[in-house]
Amino acid sequence: MEPSAACGSPRRAEPDAAEPRSPWSRFCCWLECVCVVTFDLELGQAIELVYPQDVKLTEKEKSSICYLSFPDSYSGCLGDTQFSFRLRQSVGRRAARRQEEAYNRDAPITLQTEVSHFFGYVYFRQVKDVSVRRGYFQKSLVLISRLPYLHLFHIMLQIIAPEFFDKLEPCLEAVCNEIDQWPSPLPGLTLNLPLMGVVLQVRVPSKTDKPGGSPVRALANQDVLPPPTVLPTLHELDLFRCFQSVLVHLQLLWELLLLGEPLVVMAPSPTASSETVLALVSSICPLKFFCDFRPYFTIHDSEFREFTTRTQAPPNVVLGVTNPFFIKTFQNWPHVVRLGETKMAGDLPKQVKVKKLSKLKTMDTKPGIYTAYRTFLHKDKVLIKRLLKGIQRKRPSEVQSAILRRHLLELTQSFIIPLERYMAGLMPLQRSVTPWKTPPQIRPFSQDEFLATLDQTGPQLTSLLRGDWMGLYRKFFRSPNFDGWYRHRHREMTQKLESIHLEVLAETDLLAWTKDKSEVEIADLVLKLRDKLVKARRQQLQLKDGVLEQLEDFISCTLSSLPQDLQHVLESH
Repeated sequence: MEPSAACGSPRRAEPDAAEPRSPWSRFCCWLECVCVVTFDLELGQAIELVYPQDVKLTEKEKSSICYLSFPDSYSGCLGDTQFSFRLRQSVGRRAARRQEEAYNRDAPITLQTEVSHFFGYVYFRQVKDVSVRRGYFQKSLVLISRLPYLHLFHIMLQIIAPEFFDKLEPCLEAVCNEIDQWPSPLPGLTLNLPLMGVVLQVRVPSKTDKPGGSPVRALANQDVLPPPTVLPTLHELDLFRCFQSVLVHLQLLWELLLLGEPLVVMAPSPTASSETVLALVSSICPLKFFCDFRPYFTIHDSEFREFTTRTQAPPNVVLGVTNPFFIKTFQNWPHVVRLGETKMAGDLPKQVKVKKLSKLKTMDTKPGIYTAYRTFLHKDKVLIKRLLKGIQRKRPSEVQSAILRRHLLELTQSFIIPLERYMAGLMPLQRSVTPWKTPPQIRPFSQDEFLATLDQTGPQLTSLLRGDWMGLYRKFFRSPNFDGWYRHRHREMTQKLESIHLEVLAETDLLAWTKDKSEVEIADLVLKLRDKLVKARRQQLQLKDGVLEQLEDFISCTLSSLPQDLQHVLESH
């Protein structure tokens, strides 16, 4: 199906219009490929189709996609089921594309494209079918992407999958061609995305957005027909639905995720498993979760042995599973969340209890959080009362989710703001950056020095929660999340210093400096400047307008004033 004129044309970013089109270039900005996984009586789960057909998936990736695209046989999923997974890419894959680098520069860190993993978004159908030998039609339509756009891709599957299961391959080809007409997902833009007669309107979040800001509003003066369906979010989940049976233990779960503790979520279905894991990972936003996480994990996964070896401490990973076999496998893990089907106690969802790990032994283990962990901070009883009262008053789920999201955001911000403030103080003063010296170094992070600042600038200034904040920071310093956060901030600050240095150089009269210098000194300056410009473009440094052009002009002008033989030497470098 070709995109019809009735769908309207999407708003395009200027770079799209300027860049020459390569085959599937826009499609690849959104999806790596679309896979169809079916059940073969002789092979078991097998990939029936990959589109576009020239996409290169390794045998290991194909095998992982096959096993992760079907619910475990214990789940008993009849009808239509949607869930998601995350799988490790094979070693030696290509480097990030230019569009991805531009996107990552402006996207919030939590929504940047994955470098080493794919996300899989699954629509699985299992219905009785007497024409099939097993008596059931079983097939999954899977979108593979590097983008964590859970909500958008699940909505897309709800539009595509029913039609696909009816018309099969021709439908899929038409959909992929339609996606290949979409504009790139540039942060900050509101886009219209035509899909099978529907227009989805989305706003791509930007790192300059205020965290917890208002959802997307429909664009005024739309000449698009049919009128667009506005998606309020690309990626957010219904947090209340995910957490409704563990509301009283949110503080405990938030701390486990903040500290990157090994955690297993055992759920009755891949939907509950994947949504709960993704909700947990998002609970520490705007801080990125720098550990590994697998929303849906099976015993066939290539990392199964790596994650379940008992001779070493469990890795820093959050796993979502459905197979009861994992109860025995993970009984030595420090933290296990066992979810059952949501049951109501009166008007309220039944809250699970925190239990000792030693109780996690039998196949009929009851729902609960199995851990010996003791929280550093006290529970927010006001929040719990507010949410439970909202349930009694039949408050809509999206309102309950907004309350939850706001609470978790403020809690994480209270924790991270003192770290950000201290880190900013390690940055050299702008006036210390001079044209003729390498930019000064960022001062090293001192944990003791930081902890000494907490009395005056600690989380107690913005959070009502009481407890051992200092103990929480000390443990956080030993976690992969601190290491990831620090490396990211240090890289940002180093690039900022590089930008300031280039701007200072551009404001300096470099030609006047060369007048009394030897050819060797001038050549050395040209080589160093050229390296800096290459690096600035590769890292896409944020610079004032005209800085790079000014320095390029100086290099050209200086080169032309040098002897021919020296020019040839410098141009060959």
